[in-house]
Amino acid sequence: MARAATGIVLLVFAAMSGIDNVQAAEELLLPDTTPEIVDISSIRMPRDFSRVDFYLLTVDVGDKVWDNFGHTALRVVDNESNSDLVFNWGLFDISVGNVTFASNFLRGILNYQLGVSPPAWELGRYEREQRTVWQDKINLTNAQKATLYQRLAWNLREENIVYSYQYFFDNCTTRVRDYLNEALGGRLQEQSRALSPRTFRDEVKAHYASVPYVSVSLDILMNSRIDRRMSQWEEMFLPLRLRQELTRFASDVVRNGQRLPLLDESRILMEFQPPAEKPDGYYFLGAFLFVPVMVLFFNLKKIPLASFSSQTGFTFRAPGLSYRLLGLLTLALSLVSGIYGLIMTVGWLESGHLDLHHNLNLLLFWPTDLLGFFFALRWLFSGRGCAMSKTSHSLIIFYLLCHLLAAVAYILMAVTGIAEQNVSSLLIFVVPALTGLTLLVWNAGFSAIRRISFS
Repeated sequence: MARAATGIVLLVFAAMSGIDNVQAAEELLLPDTTPEIVDISSIRMPRDFSRVDFYLLTVDVGDKVWDNFGHTALRVVDNESNSDLVFNWGLFDISVGNVTFASNFLRGILNYQLGVSPPAWELGRYEREQRTVWQDKINLTNAQKATLYQRLAWNLREENIVYSYQYFFDNCTTRVRDYLNEALGGRLQEQSRALSPRTFRDEVKAHYASVPYVSVSLDILMNSRIDRRMSQWEEMFLPLRLRQELTRFASDVVRNGQRLPLLDESRILMEFQPPAEKPDGYYFLGAFLFVPVMVLFFNLKKIPLASFSSQTGFTFRAPGLSYRLLGLLTLALSLVSGIYGLIMTVGWLESGHLDLHHNLNLLLFWPTDLLGFFFALRWLFSGRGCAMSKTSHSLIIFYLLCHLLAAVAYILMAVTGIAEQNVSSLLIFVVPALTGLTLLVWNAGFSAIRRISFS
């Protein structure tokens, strides 16, 4: 739904740019979702609302990280004044610079704004992006049109044009949903209180099926706050779901004795093939971890302890190859684990994104794992274990023991449901291999130098 992003940090946080503030369902279904319009008499209104038409524009998902959920806009055609404008709530400003913008994303400062443009400009952009666009006429009574028109005029005021973007609850699609609900006297929200079988996590993972690395990353970085079932009202934060629900909704407009549907005169303004889904990223991640870990376990062998030996009780067959494989695997995992852990830790301490707080996955991914990068380089280039002083060796073994105990706690909390966070994919595809790698490093990665005194 967002329109731009830069850099790897920006990509991650643009993708999850408002996945926060997940409250209990009863707190979200408030009867009054839009502020009162003050000084309403100053709004210039069309003389004849029968000549004013409103259209719902629904844009399909794109092939970029920031447009994988689609987009929603309103088209307003005033045949009396011969005006035709598209209202788009998906604009934001990156003129502050990439670093500042990414920092604001991380801290939860997300200022989006309403933009108004001619249809040719708006639709031309979606044509260049090769995204399907549906247009549906919204059947409203003249009184309902007046209510919606007043709300759009209010939103165009300087003090209202910028809003604090919240991905699930205040975005380009929920703005249209809320304004239509206001025009319909709250009937849309009232009839959408039933619970959906899907959670917010389900939708996030499904919509990033075309970019598996983002899907996996968001699954790791998000906590239990997005694991509750959505209501039908909340599901309408998704553009295609909003359109689907509105097509089932009856309007208050009667023609020839028949009540018309809320959406009518549906047209496909342009049509393109949506991005293809790719295999679940966890399949690749599991294979990447499991296969080399098993190869290293099969290459593990016990060696006798000699009086003057600096070796541990285990080493690898074909040590030159095995230690380099261990180094390559540890190099990748130490970076990934450390970065994930750093994002979750800093997010918990500094970010307004509440979905980054108290994440169970911090038991697996530690910021300090970045230190493993340097040991991995030694294995990779030397092809042998790292000889350490006895004190350093003891500290490293203690660190690895803490990692193993944390993994055990993670498994127990996940299986018993104490954490209430959906980590099933990590339990199946990641935890066994990470535990195996920890055991390999413990047994064969380091050796304490044995010092003999001749006094």
